Amino acid sequence: MVALCLRVSVVNCMSSQKPILIIAGPTAVGKTDASIQLAREWGAEIVSADSMQIYRGMDIGTAKPTEEQRRQVYHHLIDVADPAQPYSVGDYLRDARTAIDAILASGGTPIVVGGTGLYIRALMRGLFHGPPADLEMRERLLRKEAELGEGALYADLARLDPDAAVKIHPNDLRRTVRALEVYYLRDRKLSDFHKEHAFQEKSYDFRLLFLVRSRAELYPRIEERVDRMIAAGLADEVKALMLKGYHGDLVSMQALGYSHFIEYFNNRVPFDEAVALLKRDTKRFAKRQFTWFRKEPDARWVDITGLEGSRDIAARIKKNIEISNNLV
Repeated sequence: MVALCLRVSVVNCMSSQKPILIIAGPTAVGKTDASIQLAREWGAEIVSADSMQIYRGMDIGTAKPTEEQRRQVYHHLIDVADPAQPYSVGDYLRDARTAIDAILASGGTPIVVGGTGLYIRALMRGLFHGPPADLEMRERLLRKEAELGEGALYADLARLDPDAAVKIHPNDLRRTVRALEVYYLRDRKLSDFHKEHAFQEKSYDFRLLFLVRSRAELYPRIEERVDRMIAAGLADEVKALMLKGYHGDLVSMQALGYSHFIEYFNNRVPFDEAVALLKRDTKRFAKRQFTWFRKEPDARWVDITGLEGSRDIAARIKKNIEISNNLV
């Protein structure tokens, strides 16, 4: 029997701090199948930690668990928002805690699964609450970006708060604007606020496993996944969303695959180039996931190179749980 807060009340779980497993890893590493295998063995429920699987109608490109898999194991925080609906890390933290509490209260076992590093970090350590948004300032910042060209705001951030800039991708305009907004509103660096807070708010005792494969094995898996998505109708899925009025400026539509085929349907790139760019950018995204989780001091890396079957991967995960956490 696995002692992952099994059959105890929320209060008892919180006080005894029995660990809750988090399975993370780069895209296409094999998290979904392995977590479903474990959940079936343990009678557990899965709490997703994927920032794009929250959106309804975005199924193929986000590699959501299939309907059959979701019949086998109950999944939380999938299909909870429309693509045009804002959904922040704060929303995720609230909803994930609600889901975990409900599972524990019913005597169940939660397993958190996903690759969105900020979601997982917030869940493990809480969330820094900065000053409220200033729409007028955001408009001024966005106007500056439009006037001076792409990358102007990121250059400002790199100069004013280099520690924050290192953690934000140069193309992530939304987070760049927020970091500058905090700086100008409070005359303090966002990175300083984070250091003070240090994400110390903890509600549960998590055990984070980060699944890894060699690059020689992971990259072909990424290419094969993209090919399967294309064959499954990713282009048609994107077109259907566009016909519903979902445009490329939405956070949801900037997801891998969706942004690429919006470019295709807007006649900016040919089909084959869109596919090639999607494969390239997915590999780059996986690399950023590795970089993010290298900075997580509590992450235990689990090498699953050479393992293909979900049972074998699940067995490797259980072995690492037993070695590192004495949970089994």
